[in-house]
Amino acid sequence: MTDEVFVIAAYGMLVILSVLAIVTIGTIGWIVVAYITDRHQTRHTVRRNFPVIGRFRYLFEHLGEFFRQYFFAMDREEMPFNRAERGWVYRAAKNESTTVAFGSTRRLDIPGTIMFVNSPFPALKHDFCASRAVTIGEHCRTPFTTSALVNISGMSYGALSKPAILALSKGAKKAGCWMNTGEGGLSDFHLEGGCDIVFQIGTAKYGVRNDEGGLDEKKLADIAHIERVRMFEIKLSQGAKPGKGGILPGGKVSAEIAAIRGIPEGEDSISPNGHPEIHSVDDILDMVARVRAITGKPTGFKTVLGDVDWIRDLCREIQRRGPESAPDFITLDGAEGGTGAAPQSLIDYMGLPIGQALPMLVDALDEFDLRPRIRVIASGKLLTPDKVAWAICVGADFAVTARGFMFALGCIQALQCNKNTCPTGITTHNPQLQRGLVPADKAERVAHFAKNLEQEIGIIAHSCGVDEPRELQRRHARMVQPNGEARLLSELYGTDRFHPATEGS
Repeated sequence: MTDEVFVIAAYGMLVILSVLAIVTIGTIGWIVVAYITDRHQTRHTVRRNFPVIGRFRYLFEHLGEFFRQYFFAMDREEMPFNRAERGWVYRAAKNESTTVAFGSTRRLDIPGTIMFVNSPFPALKHDFCASRAVTIGEHCRTPFTTSALVNISGMSYGALSKPAILALSKGAKKAGCWMNTGEGGLSDFHLEGGCDIVFQIGTAKYGVRNDEGGLDEKKLADIAHIERVRMFEIKLSQGAKPGKGGILPGGKVSAEIAAIRGIPEGEDSISPNGHPEIHSVDDILDMVARVRAITGKPTGFKTVLGDVDWIRDLCREIQRRGPESAPDFITLDGAEGGTGAAPQSLIDYMGLPIGQALPMLVDALDEFDLRPRIRVIASGKLLTPDKVAWAICVGADFAVTARGFMFALGCIQALQCNKNTCPTGITTHNPQLQRGLVPADKAERVAHFAKNLEQEIGIIAHSCGVDEPRELQRRHARMVQPNGEARLLSELYGTDRFHPATEGS
């Protein structure tokens, strides 16, 4: 080794040792400062009793959200969606086989569990047919007819990223289903994919609001002139936060989103907790009539049930005014519905789950003979074949899901939706995180998920002995009772007076 090489090597070693010494001294210094700080602070008991070491509690608490689903939770026990549910969606979205081996890991003795009634004479393959087309708003100037059984529920641009909206729009077009804009207004990215659009009018009227925050009829008419906008949904409430408006943190309100919504850039976007114009069932019908008159397209509302009496009041008022005054559809969200941000007190404790609310709504509408005049769209964790098939059995005309399609986009349930740090690029406006979500690729997964979900709903229907999913009725499903008996839904709720299968459309 030459003297020059020796000097360079020695110098390099000296640098490395110096860096290590600085890091060591810095680490020791941090530990000393942290120890003294923790010993003398009075806010955190664990850190006061266990200086320095107690700080790791927060790290483990944060990392637990990510590792729990992979290492500790059983396939069927995690919330809000367990590994078995997520795994099925992932495979369906990738167009992989959804078959499993050995036997079910699902508990069949828990009260509320749904079991379908297999027929000794299942429908044969040559009898299979696609889901029957259903018309919504047949008395409107521009009715909407679709055979799509499962569609994309409301997710706003802002809550979701640009590539996520693009992928959903393009995937919905490939699958032949509709996409709900959510309350954040209509963006170019919704339209770019070419799918059918349901425009949601939230309590803040984003996209169709005037300077005072009320409904701007000219903006509404302009939206209605877009052919691909097929229906209008007035959002009264959603499952995760009934009684609370939408929340979009200011960090996600970019200049583009602010322009679409008509609000200041960078400020928290907090919608009112209700429509200022709506204080009664009369006001609901007036609002529906107003929007329908301006747009000429099917108009309904989205709500959560905590009680069914007001629905009966609504039905009585419709009878008094005449059937033409009825909303063309009601989207019913369950208390298990999702959100990007909401108070935990509402997420955990407010509203009825879809399992209780859907039969109540359907039976109330049947009581006043308002189906099929009013179509029913069910929402609330309906992302697997069994749950959608159950909703159709009870009486829903359609099902919509938001988180199912988020999983199809690649969501890993990291629970970062409200922090602009979503690791999959779905609910963040950070360009570095969005980079991983390629719309062209994810659009294929969205389409595969929608098609495979409908296909497996069809498998359930065929096993029940009917030719297509919309022929499923309450006699085709049972629910486990507290005493262990599995009773027919037709015994629990009564037989359907009207069902989509009986319409012959």
